[in-house]
Amino acid sequence: MGFADFATDAGLTMLNSWLTTRSYIVGYTPSQADVASFKALSSAPDAAKYPHAARWYKHIASYSDEFGALSGDATKSYSTYGPETSALTLNPAKAPAAEEDDDEVDLFGSDDEEEDKAAEELRNQRLAEYKKKKEGKTKPAAKSVVTMDVKPWDDETDMKSLEAAVRSIEKDGLVWGASKLVPVGFGIKKLQINLVIEDDKVGLGDLEEEIAEFEDFVQSTDIAAMQKL
Repeated sequence: MGFADFATDAGLTMLNSWLTTRSYIVGYTPSQADVASFKALSSAPDAAKYPHAARWYKHIASYSDEFGALSGDATKSYSTYGPETSALTLNPAKAPAAEEDDDEVDLFGSDDEEEDKAAEELRNQRLAEYKKKKEGKTKPAAKSVVTMDVKPWDDETDMKSLEAAVRSIEKDGLVWGASKLVPVGFGIKKLQINLVIEDDKVGLGDLEEEIAEFEDFVQSTDIAAMQKL
């Protein structure tokens, strides 16, 4: 029959019981079943009263930007999932057994404890597998396209040597592009050169300082334009 109304204590208790031995509503990875159930909740469950539901809600909230990309049927409602019956029960592994005769009671251990331990190990294994899978998806490096102006001292500066000096700078995450000489007046021309940098590897400030060290050629540098790739 699926989950009951999450606006009621009965519905939240059912959800909490369902998630006692599960990381997700269905299967071993986030899906549209989690999205539908997540959206049916007006706010995070009380962690003190519904610890398993609260843990699941916090985890699914971290995927809010990826909801549309998760697998499953996005048209199904949360009531499609959950227990086969609407009857409220605790986790079967923790449900109280029928009363037994005193001579049948196990005084040295409990099957419930073994089942709880097995369920926890399975849940931890699934979480570890999912984390490893997610870590394997590397995001492309953030890059910027930059146009830099390099100004010489005067009209007698050897611009070919100036450009050669600039291009001699090599860095991981730096690619030099096309260039041209742009007149600035009085017979002086500046070098305007394009470059692509990986933002996490190359700092423009550091690069400009390195170029300025070619003091026989370079008077100053400016960033004429910059945009993210």
